[in-house]
Amino acid sequence: MAFSSFIKRGLPALALAALSFSAAAHVGDAEAHGGFLTGFLHPITGLDHLAAMLAVGVWSAMTTKRLWIAPVSFAALLLAGALLAQAGVAFPAIEPMIAASMLVVGLLLAAQVKLPEATGAVLVGAFALFHGAAHGQELVDGSALAGMVLGTAVLHSVGIAMGLGLKRANHWLPRMAGGVVALMGLNMGWSLLAG
Repeated sequence: MAFSSFIKRGLPALALAALSFSAAAHVGDAEAHGGFLTGFLHPITGLDHLAAMLAVGVWSAMTTKRLWIAPVSFAALLLAGALLAQAGVAFPAIEPMIAASMLVVGLLLAAQVKLPEATGAVLVGAFALFHGAAHGQELVDGSALAGMVLGTAVLHSVGIAMGLGLKRANHWLPRMAGGVVALMGLNMGWSLLAG
């Protein structure tokens, strides 16, 4: 599809998809979940988590040389957030922070912002604490948490592979994808405010 054709047909469809996204964080499910497979699938089945984790991988691949630093920070602090939530630490504003993570990481990707690697790792790691707290409220055992971390690592790896491929092939598509993720974050935030 040519760029002009994408702008006319594909971009409006992506924008509508992003704007139709509703707050879908896993916080507040009535039941707790256990088991490795459940944990593995948990970040993949929530569109908010899926978009944020893929965007972290794409952004890392597009803007850094040591592209694993931010994703490893995210995975480690995701686990820390889950463990803290399971230990009874109360995280304020989990869903708004997840929405903010999508907005910020989407904007970083859309603008191709190159941060110092440590700064990027701290930024995405801080957001990961809230993603982890959301998961930790539902995943009840060690095998589920191990699955969650592996599922997250797979999403980051897929994002990195996508970013490397796009970096060589096309510069506007990852910017558009970042814009869609940012719109999803804005929409989630708006839904939380309105709800």
